[in-house]
Amino acid sequence: MTITRDNRENRIPPGQQLVAPGKWPIIGERLPTDTNSPWSLQINGEVDNPISLSLEALRSLPQTKQTIDIHCVTRWSMLDMTFSGVLLKDLLTETGVKPNAKFVSFLARSKRNHATSLTLETAINLNTLIATEVNGEPIDITHGGPIRNIVETRYFYKSVKWLERIELLTADRLGFWEAESGYHNRADPWQEQRYMAPTIDRRTCLKLIETRDFSNRELRSIDASQRNLAGLNANRASLRDADFSGTDLSGADFSNANLSNAHFHNANLSNAVLVDADLEGADFSGADLRGANFTGTSLIGASFFTHKHGIAAGAKIDESTQLPPAAIAPLFPDQLHYVNNAIG
Repeated sequence: MTITRDNRENRIPPGQQLVAPGKWPIIGERLPTDTNSPWSLQINGEVDNPISLSLEALRSLPQTKQTIDIHCVTRWSMLDMTFSGVLLKDLLTETGVKPNAKFVSFLARSKRNHATSLTLETAINLNTLIATEVNGEPIDITHGGPIRNIVETRYFYKSVKWLERIELLTADRLGFWEAESGYHNRADPWQEQRYMAPTIDRRTCLKLIETRDFSNRELRSIDASQRNLAGLNANRASLRDADFSGTDLSGADFSNANLSNAHFHNANLSNAVLVDADLEGADFSGADLRGANFTGTSLIGASFFTHKHGIAAGAKIDESTQLPPAAIAPLFPDQLHYVNNAIG
């Protein structure tokens, strides 16, 4: 059986950009905890008959193909990826489902115990696939093989790498990205459901801004826009989805910080230190980056220029901006072209 995606006039959700042809970015961990032990898939929890399937047994079951579009929360998309595997609903026909089962948890063989969850109804309705192949080849291990659950129309963190257990639950259990990183539990890219509510209230936020010291703090989605934060110490801070739009961050220290999906539109980052920072999906359009140091950063999905509502905004980059080739290599083609031209 083959399942294809619905035809959409616009297949790129808000805030997403297409990767270069032939490129599939690797996000997060590169390898599971154990690459040598035989792989199997367990299905347990609120089921009538728990089962354990070897990789070979899973591949021997009737296979379904899905051609889908991938949308990563760090703002990159890939179109027309064909995955093959077994539908979750077909596997659950074998195990049976107890009446009190309301949620399904997908658990990985990973160092950080990656997992994610969906309501059981959502998982079935979205034709969740327990996949072993992509584009006619076994899923390679760096992209989550040999087994990965594939959930269409959700950000790709809902499709767990190195899947080895499926557990049916009576109550929801947040996965790694949702519980630890604050990613949205529904994860609908068309609604831009990237993050849950901020981790900090407004009063605490204002006090921290006065100190100009964010170091080692968890400050997801903090609103620090349109402020003077020159010399800010944000070393090792977790600042996913932070808003620094229009802020003076000259000389700021963001080394080793997590700034995934942060907003730096029109900010002043002159002479800022971003060494070894996670900048995946960050927006630097219109920002002053002269003298900024991006050595060792991860820039997958990052933007240095944008063109919205007829207005173009490009980052200020010159020979003093330290953007090593290794850092900018994963950029989208148009972003890479802009950066290379700006560097000269």
